[in-house]
Amino acid sequence: MNEALILSGSLLAGVLLGAFFFGGLWWTIRSSAPSQWSGLLFSASLLLRMAVAVTGFYLVSHGDWRKLVACLAGFLLARIAVTRLISIPAAKSTHILEEGGQ
Repeated sequence: MNEALILSGSLLAGVLLGAFFFGGLWWTIRSSAPSQWSGLLFSASLLLRMAVAVTGFYLVSHGDWRKLVACLAGFLLARIAVTRLISIPAAKSTHILEEGGQ
């Protein structure tokens, strides 16, 4: 019982890390597209998101591969959830592809 609770906590931590990582990616894309400093913003965002994610994985796992796998599963679940919540409608994405991204 205690082991299942610990792994559930690792899964939840992975979901939170994934929500931060992929939500931050979405925010970066939305806010930096019209900016003249978009390359710097993308780079800084990537470094910050990666630092938080890797540090989170390290702290959650405590050297136990099962906790690391549970955390990774939560991270991937968050990726699926964020991409479904923030999806481009099919008509708009087709229009963007036809116009060459403009």
